Amino acid sequence: MRVAAFMSGSGTNIIKLLEREKRLNTERGASPFQVIFISSDRSDGSCQGEKIAYQNGIPYFSYDIRTFHRLRGLPRRVDIPEGLAARREFDSLAKRLIEAFEVDVIALGGYMSYITLDRCVNVHPADLSVLVPDGKRKYVGDHAVLDAISAGETILRSSTLWTDQGVDTGPLLMVSDPLKVELPEPLDSLLKDRERLLYLAQEHQERLKEVGDWKIFPRTIEMIAQGRFA
Repeated sequence: MRVAAFMSGSGTNIIKLLEREKRLNTERGASPFQVIFISSDRSDGSCQGEKIAYQNGIPYFSYDIRTFHRLRGLPRRVDIPEGLAARREFDSLAKRLIEAFEVDVIALGGYMSYITLDRCVNVHPADLSVLVPDGKRKYVGDHAVLDAISAGETILRSSTLWTDQGVDTGPLLMVSDPLKVELPEPLDSLLKDRERLLYLAQEHQERLKEVGDWKIFPRTIEMIAQGRFA
């Protein structure tokens, strides 16, 4: 299975995916998937994609989404027609790369942009099996860890999913082992200090990567390549 890795920042999930590919090649003689190239929506030097690609001897492409919107004077919103049209225009380059490299699956490892392409697997820092009474997922979006801690959750989990047109609404694939929420003082007092609560949420999210994201993200890609998801 040919995989394109999309990222925006440190790329630790992509690093773990590449490590899993190498481990399978060494231990089993072959990996069922191969990362063909890395792509980023950041070209301002803040993304580690080029370094990761260089270290692993694979191609790297970057196309800065902020510059794209700024030069065109287009809103970076997908909830309005012109914003969604702009997003599709931005993705058209990646679509041509996907076709040219004959990619089967796109692995979104810390890719912080809405994407309109098909066959994308994302990893999300929350348990997407937790629902609200109307059946919708409770912890979606960029602030899922903060939302979960603020709601009084005592454990956190990561999830992998196929993406669709919604935000973290696609078919759920895997849910990780739990990370215990550890707060230095009662939640009621922390809710009055948003800056400190934000710091604690970020700290938990970094710890969650180790017990959650870095384990289920490579495993999900491997299992898809093995045909173990219908």
